[in-house]
Amino acid sequence: MAAPRDTVAPSSGRQARSELVWTKAVAPEVTRYRYRYGPLLAAPGHNLILVGPAPIEKPAGDGYMTRVRPDLVDASGKAPPIEQVHMHHAVMLNLSRKDTTYPSLPQRFYGFAEEKTIGQFPRPYGYPVASTDVWAINYMLHNETPEPKVVWIQYDVDWVPASSPTGRRMKPARPLWIDVQNGKAYPVFDALRGEGRGGEMTYPDGVVPSPYGRGPKLNQWKVDRPGTLVAAAGHLHPGGLHVDLSALRGRRSAHIFRSNAHYFDPNGPVSWDLAMTKTPLSWRVGLRKGDVLRVSTTYETRRASWYESMGLVLAYIADGDTGPDPFKHRVYTTGAITHGHLAAANNHGGRPTSLPDPRKAPDGGTIAGGVAVADFTYLPGDLSSSSVLGRPPVVARGSSLHFANYDSAGSILHTVTACRAPCNGSTGVSYPLANGRIQFDSGQLGYGVPGYTPAAGRINWRTAGDLPPGTYTYFCRVHPFMRGAFRVK
Repeated sequence: MAAPRDTVAPSSGRQARSELVWTKAVAPEVTRYRYRYGPLLAAPGHNLILVGPAPIEKPAGDGYMTRVRPDLVDASGKAPPIEQVHMHHAVMLNLSRKDTTYPSLPQRFYGFAEEKTIGQFPRPYGYPVASTDVWAINYMLHNETPEPKVVWIQYDVDWVPASSPTGRRMKPARPLWIDVQNGKAYPVFDALRGEGRGGEMTYPDGVVPSPYGRGPKLNQWKVDRPGTLVAAAGHLHPGGLHVDLSALRGRRSAHIFRSNAHYFDPNGPVSWDLAMTKTPLSWRVGLRKGDVLRVSTTYETRRASWYESMGLVLAYIADGDTGPDPFKHRVYTTGAITHGHLAAANNHGGRPTSLPDPRKAPDGGTIAGGVAVADFTYLPGDLSSSSVLGRPPVVARGSSLHFANYDSAGSILHTVTACRAPCNGSTGVSYPLANGRIQFDSGQLGYGVPGYTPAAGRINWRTAGDLPPGTYTYFCRVHPFMRGAFRVK
C-alpha cells in the first residue's frame, strides 16, 4: 500500500491526465484512493464547458465506491480562492453504462461545484464498479481573472473490493440524476430579483407560463423498477436556498427530502461560501415502478438577480430493496452538511478600495459609438481608469448605449450587469452582486459551441432606451473585478 504522497508535478506544460496521488486504509477492507486530474490551464477569462468528457482513473478490479470527496486544487494541493478560479460544475461519468434518467448520456454517478459535497453511502450500499468500466469527467472551469490559472481536479474514492468479505455483503445502488433542466448540456435558468413571492422564487413551480411549455417536464422521472432510495443531496448556485425532491403516485404527492444550502457567508445566501445538506445514513424511501420523482429548487430573489442558476438532486436507488412507503409512513426530509466553511471562500469582498464613486465623478463625453469591452476594461467609463476615459459617458435620455465585446475572439466572455452604486468595493465571493437599482444584463457576450456554453453567440448589446436619468453602475459577472458606469441625462 502506497504511503500518502504527492505525485502530480506542478507543470502547466504537461498534458492533462488523471493520476493516483496516494492510498491509505481507512477501515478494515476499505481503502481510500486520492486522484488528481490535471494540470488544467484555465486561460484568462475562461468560462467554457469542456465539450467531450476526459478519461479519469479509478481503483482497479471489481468493487464498490462507498464515499467520494471532490475538490479543486492548485500545484500546492490547496484549493485556490474561489473569487479567482472555481469549478462552476463537474460531472463524473461512467462511459460503460447508460444514464438512468437520460439514457442518451453516459451514466452520471457524481457531481460537484464549489459546495464540494462529500458523498457517503450508508452500509451496506455502494456504487458498483466493474474492472472494465471507463470513468470520465466533464467540467466547466471558471477563471475570473485576467491571468492564466493552473489547477487540478482532485477526488478521493473509498473503495471496497467486491471479492472481500465486506464486498460480498455489499448491495449496489444506482445513481439517479434528477435536474430541473435534465438532459440539457448547459442546464440553467435565471432567478431575477423581484420574481416569485415573499422574496423567493421556486423553479419550475413559480414560473408562469411553464418553462417546459407543452414539452416533457424535464424535472420529472418515472421510476423504472421498484426499489429503495438510500441517499440524496442537492446542487444549486449562489442565491439558492434549497432543492426539493418529491415522489408522485397518481394524484398524490409526498415530499421526501429537502437539501438545504447552509451559508457561512455573513452576507447571507449570496455566494459559494456554502455547504449542502445530504440525507442522513438512516434515510430510506421505498418506491414502486411507475412512481414519479420530481425536483424543484428555490432561490432568494429579494437581494439580487441570479443568472444561469441550477437545481438538481443526485439520488441513489437500491433496486429490489423494500423500504418505507412515503405514502404510508412519515419520511425524515432534513439532512446535515458534510463539511464546514472552506478557506477558499474566505474573501467575501466589499471592502473599501481606491476606485472612485462614479456618482460623484464629472460627466464624461457624450458618446455615439458606444462602449468597447477590451483587455478586461470598459472604455469609456471603466472605474479603474484614472484618465478622462474613467468618467461616466453620458447618454441622452431616450437613447440606448451600445456595448461590444472585442475580447471574444479568444473565447473571453464578458457581461454588462447592473450592480448597486457605487459598486466600487473589493472583489470577493459575495461582491459585487447583480443588485442594481434598475436591473439589466447583457448575457455573456462572446462565442462558444451553441447549447454547450453560456456564450450569447453575439458580441453586441444595447441598454434599454427608456432608462430614467441617473448614474448607472455595472460589472462583469464572469470577471467581477471589472466595473463600469454611465450616466443618463
